[in-house]
Amino acid sequence: MTAFRRHSPRPRSTRRLAGAAAVALTAFALTACQNGAGGKEAAAPGSATVAPSTAGGTNGAQGTPTPGQQGAPGAVAASSTGAAKTSAGTGAAAGSGSGEAKGSADASGAGGRVQCAGSNTAVTVQPVTRPLNHMLITVRNTGSKPCDLTYYPVLRFDEMQWAPAARKETQPQAVVTLAPGGSGYAAAMLSAADGSGEGGTTARRLTIGFQGRTPNSSGGASATPALPPQGIYYDSSLVVTYWQQSAAEALGS
Repeated sequence: MTAFRRHSPRPRSTRRLAGAAAVALTAFALTACQNGAGGKEAAAPGSATVAPSTAGGTNGAQGTPTPGQQGAPGAVAASSTGAAKTSAGTGAAAGSGSGEAKGSADASGAGGRVQCAGSNTAVTVQPVTRPLNHMLITVRNTGSKPCDLTYYPVLRFDEMQWAPAARKETQPQAVVTLAPGGSGYAAAMLSAADGSGEGGTTARRLTIGFQGRTPNSSGGASATPALPPQGIYYDSSLVVTYWQQSAAEALGS
C-alpha cells in the first residue's frame, strides 16, 4: 500500500506575508491608475482643460486644442470658440458699429443737432469801425438741421504758424445753436489801438476753423471767407471772442 504524505499547513507567518504583498500590489495598482496618465486631474475633464488652455492656448483661430488639451475637446472648443467669437464681435464693432457710433457722437448733439462747420454754413467777415481795429465774423446755417457753434473760431491768416487766443470773459453761458437759416457771430481784435503790437502784416487769405465738442478738437470742414480787396492788417495783439448769439454781443456793444 502506498503511503500518502500529509502536507503540513503553511506556517501562519507565510500566509501573513502573502496577504500583505497582495494589499501592497492592490494599492500600487490604484495609485498607478490615478497618477500614471496625467495625474488624477486627467480623469476630470473640466479641470484638465483649464490648466492647458492657460499655458498653451489653441492652435489657430478655429479653436483646435493643442496636444496637451486632447483630454477634453468639448471644453477647449467652447473656450476657444468663445474667445474667437468675442474677437470677431470686437472687430465688427470697430469696423462698422463703433465707427458709426463715434461719428454720430461727434457730429450730433441733443435733439438731432449737428456741428456747425464750413460744409453746412456760409461765413463772411467784415472790418468794423467800432470798436477800432475789429473784424466781425458771421456764420449762417445753410443746412436743414440746427447746428452748434462750440467755443470760438480758430483763425489763420495766410500761412501764420500760431492761433490767436480767445478772450475768456466773452465765453457764453450756453453753446450757441443756430436754427436753419440762423446766424451766429464772433469778433476779432486785429491789432492794438495804441500800436503796442508787433509783427504787423497785411493778410490776403483767411481760414476759419471750427472746434468740436471738446476744446481744440476738429469740428469739421474749415471755411475760407473772402477778405476785402485791400486785405486785413493784424499784429501780435490778435485775439478773438467766443461765438455769440448776436453781433452786438460779439462786438461788446
